[in-house]
Amino acid sequence: MNSFDIIKTVRLTEKGTIQAEKGNAYTVVADRRATKLQIRRAVQELFKVKVLRVNTMHVGGKARRKNTKHAGFTSDWKKAIVTLKAGDKISLT
Repeated sequence: MNSFDIIKTVRLTEKGTIQAEKGNAYTVVADRRATKLQIRRAVQELFKVKVLRVNTMHVGGKARRKNTKHAGFTSDWKKAIVTLKAGDKISLT
């Protein structure tokens, strides 16, 4: 897998914005098969920053219903909270 396959997107949420301001931590959506080391290398390569720590978790899909009586499910995904060295930041705009 290359870096673009490992890191899918950076999540922009209220909680993530607070984490970025206070703790210099960013939330990224990663490939479900990626390890912490692969995520670290991909973030450093794509955003040209120094990563101090990577915390990961699997997020289960939710039941969703769209104009039918039968519910479907959203996909499971992997969340990675990446803490950067002081002074580094990921530009989200």
